Amino acid sequence: MPTPLRDPKPMLDRVIDEWGGHEDLWLFGYGSLIWRPDFGFVERHPARVHGWHRALKMWSRINRGTIENPGLVFGLLSGGSCRGMVFRVPAAEGLETLGRLWLREMPTGVYDPRWLDCTTPHSKVRALAFTLSRRSPNFTGELSDERYAHIFANAVGRYGSSLDYAEQTLLELRRHAIHDAALARLVKLAQTRLSAPADSAEPEPSVYPLGSASTQKFKE
Repeated sequence: MPTPLRDPKPMLDRVIDEWGGHEDLWLFGYGSLIWRPDFGFVERHPARVHGWHRALKMWSRINRGTIENPGLVFGLLSGGSCRGMVFRVPAAEGLETLGRLWLREMPTGVYDPRWLDCTTPHSKVRALAFTLSRRSPNFTGELSDERYAHIFANAVGRYGSSLDYAEQTLLELRRHAIHDAALARLVKLAQTRLSAPADSAEPEPSVYPLGSASTQKFKE
């Protein structure tokens, strides 16, 4: 288990205090929460937040990778806009839901939980979202296509591979008619690289040792 960046408990206490517990809890999902929420809810709607965007630029050393071979998960970075899903959790289940979310999303305190205004087809709601600071040591910065391809081919954590995570998210976004061109490009890149013949593989060893009579024969 990586060393926690921050103690997640005070952040959970702050969120609980801000929520208050008297009204239903709204949560905004933009990655795996869309296709594997792991909590009960009574409503789910497509939603958009402004001022933030989804980016596969957060190192994962537990869920989708290891300390030695980190993988990638989504973070919600400032700038632009993001389409995702909002979930309404009954007030009576809010505390338990937040506790489970903290175990899953915040074991090292990497995210900055924020209340964001989300626009749905029916109304606006204020929902909790897990955002990522560019100052975080878990922010990857810009990655080359080669680096993405290497991570997709190798990184696996307790919940599976980084590529599976990206593919599952893309499929679920498409199921809800949410278009993410950047994610689609990365998934296509990974699938193309993994299906291509390995042209950089080590050459097959010679059947005959160098210097043998058979080797000399082929040199003539």
